[in-house]
Amino acid sequence: MKTLIDSTNAMVDGLAAIRRQFSVPDDFPPDVVAAAEAAARKVPTEHVDRTDRPFVTLDPATSTDLDQAFAIERSGSDLLLHYAIADVNWFVDDGDAIDREAWQRGTTLYLPDGKASLYPPVLGEGAASLLPAVPRPAVIFTTRIDADGNVHLDAAERAIIRSAAKLAYDAVRASDLPNGFEELARRIGDAENRRGAARVDPPEQEVAALGDGRYQLLFRPRLPAEEQNAALSLASNLAIAQALLAAHAGLFRVMAEPDEQAIQRLRQTARALGLQWPAMETLVQFEKTLDPADSRDAAFMLAVRRASGGASYVPYREGTVPWHAPMAASYTHATAPLRRLADRYVVRAALAIANGKPVPAAVSTAFEQLPAVMARADARDGQIDRAVISLAEALILQGREGASFQAVVTDTDDNGFRIQLCELPVVARVRGQGSQPGDKIRVRLTSTNPLQHTVSFERAD
Repeated sequence: MKTLIDSTNAMVDGLAAIRRQFSVPDDFPPDVVAAAEAAARKVPTEHVDRTDRPFVTLDPATSTDLDQAFAIERSGSDLLLHYAIADVNWFVDDGDAIDREAWQRGTTLYLPDGKASLYPPVLGEGAASLLPAVPRPAVIFTTRIDADGNVHLDAAERAIIRSAAKLAYDAVRASDLPNGFEELARRIGDAENRRGAARVDPPEQEVAALGDGRYQLLFRPRLPAEEQNAALSLASNLAIAQALLAAHAGLFRVMAEPDEQAIQRLRQTARALGLQWPAMETLVQFEKTLDPADSRDAAFMLAVRRASGGASYVPYREGTVPWHAPMAASYTHATAPLRRLADRYVVRAALAIANGKPVPAAVSTAFEQLPAVMARADARDGQIDRAVISLAEALILQGREGASFQAVVTDTDDNGFRIQLCELPVVARVRGQGSQPGDKIRVRLTSTNPLQHTVSFERAD
């Protein structure tokens, strides 16, 4: 963890440069704002009243674009998860100004000095957001989770809900959450283990604004409440994916598993890091033993992520089962329509299928077009994240050119190797050969350039 004191506004200027480089929009066109203000005044007429159901939300404390609220009840030995998703489709029509702008953006972009939202704030942080103590239109997906963690989509309906509380990951108490929350998360986790899923998340570098010109660069592991909450979203997305597959329709999130050659490289990486990976144990089994808080384990988890390649979206194709290897299941994104364009259409399709109706033609058409749109948006999102991290790293190291640092090699390729500094949360590349994953080496800082968000190292030993 490292705190930056940005007294010269270098972080501010650097973030402004990143926004310009990646064409991050500052606001919305006037016609989109006007359309959103009009849409926000729409009175729901196709929604049943579910305001008596005790929904709550659970998000980062500062979040105001609240996509999901949940309530849990028991049905014999089963748990029923009522997952309310913001009904963005109620406010946005195919081809209107809001819709056209959303197709240009694809996703909400998050930077330390603010976000570029998918939808105007009057909707995304107002009328469509599941804020507490106010009635909001939603689509409730009711998923049945049996004692073994198997999921089934029981129902979907448009409804008016009223969230009872806005809970935060870093402050929530067990008594704040619905009865069955931890048990539901445990059931989903147990089912993942049985089917051989490998959904293990390494800690990620993050830049956070602290106020008063201060920023913080750190490796942030997920909080327990965040992990448990992710299980609720996972249960709903898996159940919706099953329903879409049964109807021969939908848009799915897919990700390949490492091939045999990559597995062999990963075994070499594990040995270099000093990790004991038994010969008869699969990668999935080994991943389950890793601790993200351990630097060697985290380095290996990052290597697995790179070996697996990226995730992507595909529409349903007859005769093909869309597969997400880390989930060990068919999987879709439906639970964040305020932040991802694709989710809005998956929600619309699932709502129709669950009520015995055909998927609207406009949605089927969108499923063919969305993979390219989301790939472009995801790529820009990743590039911005890396640029922000690199900017913070350059600011941390500025003025220390010529200094040497202890580092660990995390992985190698034909052009050099990637290192993680031992004293600071900095990851960088070094040109050259002769190093293996797990090697502890000394590197010398040769240059920093915050505005170009770059740092350069050379080997010092």
